[in-house]
Amino acid sequence: MKCLCQSGQDYNRCYEPYIEGSRHPLTALALMRSRYSAYATGHIKYIKDTLAPEARKDFDEEEARAWASKSKWLGLKIISSKDGEEGDAKGTVEFSAQYQGPDGKIVEHHEVSQFRKDPSSGRWYFVDGEAHTHAEGEGHGVPQTPVKRESPKVGRNDPCPCGSGKKFKKCCGD
Repeated sequence: MKCLCQSGQDYNRCYEPYIEGSRHPLTALALMRSRYSAYATGHIKYIKDTLAPEARKDFDEEEARAWASKSKWLGLKIISSKDGEEGDAKGTVEFSAQYQGPDGKIVEHHEVSQFRKDPSSGRWYFVDGEAHTHAEGEGHGVPQTPVKRESPKVGRNDPCPCGSGKKFKKCCGD
């Protein structure tokens, strides 16, 4: 079976060794392709494990799993790649991924992703991305800007930021 990342390689030689942990991607582009395959096959733990540590705090593994499982993955197109080779410390990959969302609409996700290699382990990590999506029938010229949290994420058991003294889940979180 060919790998879903559309590298042209067989799945067991391309993405599977990464998800099993027997190998790690040697380039930023290989990591990006493997992350696409992980979304497409529901291996969301791999998505979390390949996030840079500072990006993990806002990642909701269950929400990502639910979203990925309700989507039908249709294809990946690499637009460009800058740096991110074995000898580099950073890299950028621009890509477009198509999927059919739970509502049946075909969605194009266009992203410019930033990657960084950990100097001690040699492993690549996804740091951040600037993305926009549009569904079929929507204008291509009107990108949706990514939502960036301005304040720290409030956990259900944290004090409510409104100052009531109650836990968030018992106050503004319900």
